[in-house]
Amino acid sequence: MSQPIKLPKWVDVGVIPALNILAALAVSALVILALGENPIEALDVMLYGAFGYDEAIGYTLYYTTNFIFTGLAVAVAFHAGLFNIGGEGQAYIGGLGVGLVILALDGLLPWYAILPLAMIGAALFGGIWAAVPGWLQAYRGSHIVITTIMFNFIASALMVYLLVNVMIKPGQMSPESREFAESAWLPMAHEVFAVIGIDVSRSPLNLSFLLALIASVLVAIFIWRTRWGYAIRTVGRNETAAIYAGIDPKKTIFWTMALSGTLAGMVGINEIMGVQHKLLLNFTAGYGFTGIAVALMGRNHPIGIVLASLLFGTLYQGGAELDFEFEQITRDMVIVIQGFIILFSGALAYMFNPLVARLIGRLMPVRG
Repeated sequence: MSQPIKLPKWVDVGVIPALNILAALAVSALVILALGENPIEALDVMLYGAFGYDEAIGYTLYYTTNFIFTGLAVAVAFHAGLFNIGGEGQAYIGGLGVGLVILALDGLLPWYAILPLAMIGAALFGGIWAAVPGWLQAYRGSHIVITTIMFNFIASALMVYLLVNVMIKPGQMSPESREFAESAWLPMAHEVFAVIGIDVSRSPLNLSFLLALIASVLVAIFIWRTRWGYAIRTVGRNETAAIYAGIDPKKTIFWTMALSGTLAGMVGINEIMGVQHKLLLNFTAGYGFTGIAVALMGRNHPIGIVLASLLFGTLYQGGAELDFEFEQITRDMVIVIQGFIILFSGALAYMFNPLVARLIGRLMPVRG
């Protein structure tokens, strides 16, 4: 009986995800053909809309920033065997922490002094919001999927109450806080480039993109180069073995969820401090849910997550161009394409593994 062939790492993290994306795009092309449009032309328009000019690139990277944060949040929990589906609510509450810090200090301090405090606010609010389901899972046996879903709804209701009844700017109808002082706004990319003499079109891209990349590096070091990361991975692989190794799974689950919520809360830096400049409803726009697909596609590795985030950023920005250019392709069609990518990268992630394993087996036969 032949031994099963273990796929090389570069195949598992490179070739298989690429095949999944190609399969998703192929099915999407068939749907576009059925709508009476040319899929090649649609792909060309989408890529131009995402990368064809500097403003488009700015928007693509702005969306990518949010997906990096939420993808990392989901991935950290995945390594501990936890399916954190509450990134949306954690990002929402993290944004509340950012907003409270800025509303309190924007008349006193410049942005570079407020930024670390706002990050602490995002980390505390997002982390605590995620730690509660973590505690319920670890010490009370509540399923993390159920509790994090419930906490998404609670976060939404809480934000509506606060913005309608407590934090609304007096004399206005829209449930929003007052606008932050301009000195507290995170610098935009075009402003930074202008300082060094490079003219770039205005876009929502801001310094939080660099924070997202730094967070990716720190998460990689934390998961694979620290004792705490080893404990998280051990609990995720085998909780019984973790206990034999002297690791407390309950504490590990609790702190892992807190870290996951901290990362999701950083969406508030990009959205509230970087772009919206005030607290408002629904600024998360589904980034927390898309982070699940990003983590799945990126194989829960920061490098894969950055690349998957860029793909979804391309779909978000390029998809808007499709809506403008084609009569039959609407914004909903872009969501369908995202759905196919999630389907092939998540539920059907290992569909091509047997085929690729056979091909590798023929090219590199096992010597007896």
